[in-house]
Amino acid sequence: MGWLEGQVALVTGGTGGIGSAIVRRYVEEGAKVAVMARDEAQLAVLRDALGDSIITVRGDVSSAADNQAAVAATLNAFGKLDTFVGNAAVFDYFTRLDRIAPEEFEAAFQKLFSINVQGYLLGARCSIDALRESRGSMIFTLSNSAFYAGGGGILYVTAKHALVGMIRQLAYELAPDIRVNGVAPGATNTAMKSLDGLNKRSIPLNQIPGFETAAANAVPLKSIAEPEDHTGHYVLLASRRNASQTTANIIHSDGGWEVRTQG
Repeated sequence: MGWLEGQVALVTGGTGGIGSAIVRRYVEEGAKVAVMARDEAQLAVLRDALGDSIITVRGDVSSAADNQAAVAATLNAFGKLDTFVGNAAVFDYFTRLDRIAPEEFEAAFQKLFSINVQGYLLGARCSIDALRESRGSMIFTLSNSAFYAGGGGILYVTAKHALVGMIRQLAYELAPDIRVNGVAPGATNTAMKSLDGLNKRSIPLNQIPGFETAAANAVPLKSIAEPEDHTGHYVLLASRRNASQTTANIIHSDGGWEVRTQG
């Protein structure tokens, strides 16, 4: 029996590197999973691999209607919801504020925050009733950029810092019925997508020359994470048996970034 036997989860951004790994690990641990993402081809890959352990919902996390539809599809397929995992996000490719033209700033800000912050809040809002009924939990993917500068540009780092406050406030508002926690991965071997049009030099993170070596050398554990390396934290936080007293907590999964050597 897995740690999540009999549980039901909804994962947004579930076709990306970390998102897909969470979905697969949850199924391995005995859960049924609804996967929300925008790319139908990638959703089909998951359906082919995981069969009737999952359902897929094509949608945009920045849309209230799409989030409502994802929750409704989860309840229709599996009868309940135990864990909502907010995971969808876009990167800003380390773009500094002084590199964003004033006339382009508002559009870039609105787009990134609509996915990285609004998407989490909408998913949480649409999940509240079902999670209250199951006395379930919410788990959000943050980043070491939620705590430290330099892991992204101004928009990404600001958004991730905002999510720390979101987790704490939601944990406060939704207790005692719903636990609210987060996982903060460090550099991970994924092709994380950057915001379209923000930075002409933008390429997927794991295609940056020297990215893997630089990321590994920046942390005490001297390795870059694979998406699967973070998934145990999501399992722990979703487990009622093992995390029933854990809320307003963010687990760091970043190779020891806080105690990295200087210079």
